[in-house]
Amino acid sequence: MPLKRLRPTSPGNRGAVRPDFAELTTRTPHKALTKGKGTHGGRNVRGKITARHRGGGAKRLLRTIDFRRDKLGIPCRVETIEYDPSRSSRIVLVVYADGERRYHLAPAGVKVGDRWVSGPGSEIRIGNALPLGSMPTGTTIHNIEIRPGRGGQMVRGAGTSAQLLAREEELYVTVRMPSGEVRRVLSTCMATIGAVGNPDHKNQVLGKAGRSRHLGRRPKVRGSAMNPNDHPHGGGEGRSPIGMKHPKTPWGKPALGPKTRKRIHTDVFIVKDRRQR
Repeated sequence: MPLKRLRPTSPGNRGAVRPDFAELTTRTPHKALTKGKGTHGGRNVRGKITARHRGGGAKRLLRTIDFRRDKLGIPCRVETIEYDPSRSSRIVLVVYADGERRYHLAPAGVKVGDRWVSGPGSEIRIGNALPLGSMPTGTTIHNIEIRPGRGGQMVRGAGTSAQLLAREEELYVTVRMPSGEVRRVLSTCMATIGAVGNPDHKNQVLGKAGRSRHLGRRPKVRGSAMNPNDHPHGGGEGRSPIGMKHPKTPWGKPALGPKTRKRIHTDVFIVKDRRQR
């Protein structure tokens, strides 16, 4: 995805780097695969804010993405390459041989007219989906399932990819994740060959605060700029350091270092931690 640097016609455009969307083939989504998307401002069902700095933003139309790739053995053809406001990668509209249309994640190098197929006996080619146990070692993959039939949940962000390292007997395979973590995944889990497209997403520069507000991101205020009744870091005369206290969240829990992971029962699947050097 090529990027364009805007001319400095205003302070907001000075330094802004935006996508040029040259790879898109249509601006109108397939209506049957869309629905309205409501916003909650980071609040849960009780109205309590559980995700801070969320709210506002432009209206979005939610595209229904097929992460399962469960139409096995039925070939499909890429019809359009489209923009999805709910994710960093592009999506493609494919039409199957039986006439059904679905949205898939767009892998890097996809073109209109490419033909894909899903299933254990599929060819090792970008865009095809196979069980991990049917792929050769060293294959670059994305949209990886954690549990068979649940749909891809890992490696779905723009420009990301994982690598199939080895097979462990017949039950598990070893996969290197984009973070550097090496973990075991069931060999019956499906994954798509290739890397996710739109690798230049990380090089965008919003340029102004208004672009963040369009994305539904509200301002973030430092705790040291607050009053002591609003944040443990607040108060003091002038600019005051945290001091002898450890960094804390607004609710007094330790921050910047302490582990917060609770699902330790899944550690048995991690062969190498992402923090290990």
